[in-house]
Amino acid sequence: MPSAGVMSACLKEDNDLSHNANAAPASPAPGGQMTQSHPAVTSEALLEHILASLNDDKAEDIVTIDLRGKSAMGDYMVICSGRSTRQVTAIAEKLTDRLKQDLGRLSKLEGKGQGDWVLIDTGDIIVHVFRPEVREFYQLEKMWLPSGATAPQA
Repeated sequence: MPSAGVMSACLKEDNDLSHNANAAPASPAPGGQMTQSHPAVTSEALLEHILASLNDDKAEDIVTIDLRGKSAMGDYMVICSGRSTRQVTAIAEKLTDRLKQDLGRLSKLEGKGQGDWVLIDTGDIIVHVFRPEVREFYQLEKMWLPSGATAPQA
């Protein structure tokens, strides 16, 4: 059982977090202007932005899978490869940075620490960046494409 001091610290942290979560929206920046807002982006426009970023960073074997009508997790899945753990990590980091800067879209990353397989959840589109050996092992394209279909190149 935790000590009274530990319990008190946990309760204080919970209270602080709930106060922050219920805080009012940010006030305008000096000069009365709100920070730059980004317009809503369609999943097709988001896909174009993602593919441009992957191409800029020399991602290889880019495959786009249309998930509309197949899954509620997103509209598209993009699978690509990087030549090394360093490139896989760099591709993922640059993509999330570009989406945040250009579109105001926050993304969730999983697997960046290992650099073998990084999953980027952008909301409407799930992006998988693999090292080639790991991609071959899991073969996600075969799971999501209709049987007998070949992976379309983006």
